[in-house]
Amino acid sequence: TAAPAKKTTAQKTQANVADAKLAAAKQDTMVVQAPPKRDLIKMDTIRKSLRNDNAIEVNLVKDRTPLAYEHIREDDAIYREKVWREIDIREKINLPFRYSADDDNGNQRFIAILLNTIKSGEVTAFDASVDDRFTTPMTLDDIGSKLAGSCDTIMVPDMEKDPTLSKGIMKESVVCEEFNMDDITKFRIKEEWVFDKESSRLYVRILGIAPVKTFTDKNTGKELGTAPIFWVYYPDMRPALAKYEVYNGKNFGARMSWEELFETRMFGSYIVKSTLDNPRDLYLKQYIKDSVLQLLEGENVKNTIFNDEQDLWSY
Repeated sequence: TAAPAKKTTAQKTQANVADAKLAAAKQDTMVVQAPPKRDLIKMDTIRKSLRNDNAIEVNLVKDRTPLAYEHIREDDAIYREKVWREIDIREKINLPFRYSADDDNGNQRFIAILLNTIKSGEVTAFDASVDDRFTTPMTLDDIGSKLAGSCDTIMVPDMEKDPTLSKGIMKESVVCEEFNMDDITKFRIKEEWVFDKESSRLYVRILGIAPVKTFTDKNTGKELGTAPIFWVYYPDMRPALAKYEVYNGKNFGARMSWEELFETRMFGSYIVKSTLDNPRDLYLKQYIKDSVLQLLEGENVKNTIFNDEQDLWSY
């Protein structure tokens, strides 16, 4: 067989030019611009005051750290019950949760405090749709997709092609729901009550906090239900909460930290679930339909735990 003829220099040059044109053509036809990333959680930029915004020097809150919990041995915990509560921040006692002013550490709404600590990496958020045992971490984008909602495509008048609206020309427009911090009106708390026989005391330890979102029908506005969005592990959250002060409407100088508020139980709540006589692990609303009877059953759970503590004493 005859050997293939070698290409001349001119032929090689023409081939290289053709390959370059083909590559450029492919590049022009294959480049696709990615859609702009949607900012799911729009949070204001934290702006620190460049001058002292108080009549006195306020430095104590910067150095505040929570006290360590007293250790409870497993053998000494002779009585334990888990309780789930909901805090409705529309109640008068819980109005500090809605305090919407800005400070050097950001917005003072409690939901904003949670999101800021997650954004800074101080705490980890866990997916509440999986379980409430802190097993599945979530990113801030995952939280934003659940809080902000979905996007819908609607038809709107095309003002460019039909400025007078006489031709009836329409075009597609994407409308996305935006997250409003004031839409979060409830928080769920998971806690455990433990009786320590060594100190003969009944302790309560908060385990987790979750913001609860209310879902409504877009067409009728009817409330469909509520569900927690994410959980944060409260012991991890304590150092951050110690550096945020709680709004006091009667005396702005007598303010406690958020960690002190939770430890001293300075909030109003009602029980929505417990491990007491609950072998099917149900919420109260799943087997008690009347809302008033749900509140009464929650009070019954609280009184039962109190009476069980008293029964552990001998006189």
